[in-house]
Amino acid sequence: MGHQHFNGVKTAVLFGAFGGLVLLGSFLVFGQNLNALLLGLVIALAVNGFSYWKSDTLAIKAMRAKPVTEAEQPEMYAIVRELSVQAGKPMPRLYVSPTRAPNAFATGRNPENSAVCCTQGILELLDRRELRGVLGHELMHVYNRDILTSSIAAAMASVITFLGYAALFFGGNRQNGGNPVAAMLLLFLGPLAAGLIQMGISRTREFDADEDGARLTGDPLALASALAKLERGTKAAPLAPERDVVNSSHMMIANPFRARDVKSLFSTHPPMDQRIARLEAMAGRRG
Repeated sequence: MGHQHFNGVKTAVLFGAFGGLVLLGSFLVFGQNLNALLLGLVIALAVNGFSYWKSDTLAIKAMRAKPVTEAEQPEMYAIVRELSVQAGKPMPRLYVSPTRAPNAFATGRNPENSAVCCTQGILELLDRRELRGVLGHELMHVYNRDILTSSIAAAMASVITFLGYAALFFGGNRQNGGNPVAAMLLLFLGPLAAGLIQMGISRTREFDADEDGARLTGDPLALASALAKLERGTKAAPLAPERDVVNSSHMMIANPFRARDVKSLFSTHPPMDQRIARLEAMAGRRG
């Protein structure tokens, strides 16, 4: 369904690019040192592995979300059960975050180990049709295995930034073949490159999940209406850019921060008006 068939190749390319960048960074910082290259490889594998296995819990903890029962959230359960059955996939665990900022996200390494979380704010803001559009979008993130892809991208950004700081402290070791100029460039350009990679991947994921989610629900205009409300809602009730929330923000359906906060970060979400326009065009083609 949708963009799922591209994601195996995309994930493999990301794994390879990530490992290559870490090894290159280790070489520039530490020089021609086998132990340093092995250290870089271990770092790459460890961070990838941790991101893969823990992707279904890190974002949930960051948003202080709690699991909910069907008695507590009957509408949310009914929508997710309907769409999961329609897609022929297992039903994810459902969570609600107590925050008033309206948002939602999906997390988990595969459909069998996944969770969908809504904030209290989004449950109060949207009507049932709009909420169904949002939940269809989030389920497609799970089915397209976007969470795994984004976890690798986030890990890549973290490790490249770490290597940049290592370059500051070690400065390139000429004795071992290190290049201090290259190390300094890595310090300044590494985090920039990592952020741009993460931003590009995340923006593509959002467009794809909008399209595939609208196909799953059969109602592109419901998601378009929800996104318009979310843009207004996140401006009125933004999240504070705390570290754990920033690290999870790329998973959310709408950018949760104020515009001035986003300027100090790399925006991981495409402009909302572009997303809405695409969905409206999709509805026009369906009509």
